[in-house]
Amino acid sequence: MSHFKHTSLALVLAALATGAALPAHADIKIGFNVPLTGFAAADGKSALEGAKLAIAQANAKGGVKGEKLELVVYDDQGAAKDAVPAATKLVERDKVVAAVSGSYSGSTRAAASIFQRGKVPYVVAYAIHPDITRAGDFMFRVSAMGEVQGRAGAKLVSELGKKRVALVSINNDFGQALAAGFKEAAPKFDFKIVAEYDYGMQDRQFGALVSKLKSDNPDVIYASGYFFTAGPLVSQIRAAGITAPVIGQEGYDSEKFMEIAGPASEGTLITTSLDRDSTAPATKAFLTEFRKSANFGADMVGASSYTAVQVVIDGLTKTGGKGGEALRDAIAAGKYDTPIGQLSFNDLHEVKKDIQVQIVKDKAFHRHSVISDPVLLAPPTKAGN
Repeated sequence: MSHFKHTSLALVLAALATGAALPAHADIKIGFNVPLTGFAAADGKSALEGAKLAIAQANAKGGVKGEKLELVVYDDQGAAKDAVPAATKLVERDKVVAAVSGSYSGSTRAAASIFQRGKVPYVVAYAIHPDITRAGDFMFRVSAMGEVQGRAGAKLVSELGKKRVALVSINNDFGQALAAGFKEAAPKFDFKIVAEYDYGMQDRQFGALVSKLKSDNPDVIYASGYFFTAGPLVSQIRAAGITAPVIGQEGYDSEKFMEIAGPASEGTLITTSLDRDSTAPATKAFLTEFRKSANFGADMVGASSYTAVQVVIDGLTKTGGKGGEALRDAIAAGKYDTPIGQLSFNDLHEVKKDIQVQIVKDKAFHRHSVISDPVLLAPPTKAGN
């Protein structure tokens, strides 16, 4: 029996319970693969709330040319083995006009080729592996890819004036991409990587790793992970008496990180795409509306998933609801004012944008700084890489 779950009925019931306006009959279907169960369920919940908000707002304004939008949701558990049948059903059975990934890199990479073969535009919210957009010209990504975020982390180390760095990586697509970008940029800055370590997705006890970090005595620790690994890691780093700043990335970007790490989370820096202290109207409105609809604070995952669905809807508005090559071309040509910044796509359908640096202060993320370097943060292009 397949592990993924079709949740359109659940969405309708949830909408009825909350008073949200979902149509009795939806004319335009947008697919959405997301981890609603398993290790990434908290991120999946946030991603789904962001996607639902974008759909609800569009339908409240009349949908696309009077046709209502439906989000067809499958639980991929963040796993390739569940993403493949989900993507196949979205293309072959559900006949979606476009799809959005609200999931991690492993499942998104697996689904990408299926949507590409089906000529279904696939907009990726926050999965960062470089191979995703290389699956073909129907792929788009609204977040900065892993290598770009890693390069931003290296610049942040330099801006903090730190000289000795310990590099800690989660050993999956996410961690490897971040480490690659960080190490690529390191020679441009005046610091040294004094130690490198990695750990597994299942790890929660870091005693041996933390002992080595204490012995290394770095000025700063660049550590990739997700809220459920970063929470225990940062907590154990601080419990060992290590005071060096910890730089994380968008995987930390969840209220769950602060819940798990507790007081140890204070002062943690992360490179991400959502600035909670932004004065941009699109961001401020999203933060307010997300909290109102979801009953918890927005994170990068929710903002990026909202943005990805928004991009699809904008494209559909331009094509009058048509999919295929027309929708692909409309999305590719668009310029977007979103909660995660002003976006446009290059020829590889990657975005060029600043990287936000947030810091945990008083149990919440706040603006620390912005990494703005068009050359350092430039994503790859078809011609250049």
